[in-house]
Amino acid sequence: MPEIVVRFAEKVIERIVANQQRISIGRITDNDIVLDNRGVSRRHALIEMGPSGTAVVIDNESLNGTFVNQRKISEEVLKDKDIITIGKYSLEYIMNPSEPAANAQGAFDGTMILETKKHRKLLEIDREEKAAVAAAGGNPILVAEKHAQAPQYQLANDVVTLGRSSFVNIPVKGFWVKDIQAKLIPEGDRWELVNVGRAGKTRVNGEPVSRSLLRNGDLIQIGRTVFRFLCGS
Repeated sequence: MPEIVVRFAEKVIERIVANQQRISIGRITDNDIVLDNRGVSRRHALIEMGPSGTAVVIDNESLNGTFVNQRKISEEVLKDKDIITIGKYSLEYIMNPSEPAANAQGAFDGTMILETKKHRKLLEIDREEKAAVAAAGGNPILVAEKHAQAPQYQLANDVVTLGRSSFVNIPVKGFWVKDIQAKLIPEGDRWELVNVGRAGKTRVNGEPVSRSLLRNGDLIQIGRTVFRFLCGS
């Protein structure tokens, strides 16, 4: 059964078994996970467990925000080892834990605006990413991280091709990369990355994929070229 490991100042202070459909997170004691810090709202966020084993973290319009892997979110499907940051706490979502869980408690009155250096940096990155997407007319963009020919690429076509060929929309580098190694295809209000070339040469956040629905902030690697996918949400 999935587990949530709560840390403060890099020390584990609590382990929670995710054995219920909804887990509330906040500062007051009637939450399932109590985070005793003035930077945490009274009812800050929820984790909802789906029938198929999926878990979704939802920010409850908190004052200081909820972050997953250093990205500000309103709602996010969790993957194994994802890190949720709330105030000065980090909560690691572990799908297959090997150690038993424990419990802890705490409370406070009134939410303080959190002004730690780390929190300010996360908010600054979030603002910059949203501004970059807005400057592209609201279209998602790929921002160059390594070995790209241009600083960024706007995803405005119905299908965006990536590969070594001169006729692709986004050129990439890599000896074993095919002329068309991957495609980006819109799926409703999201984008899906589909590998159509050599296996193992298309990766998302370091993992080889055949196809993957992208999330804001995902790292895409095609051969030696790395991009960050930004959609502003």
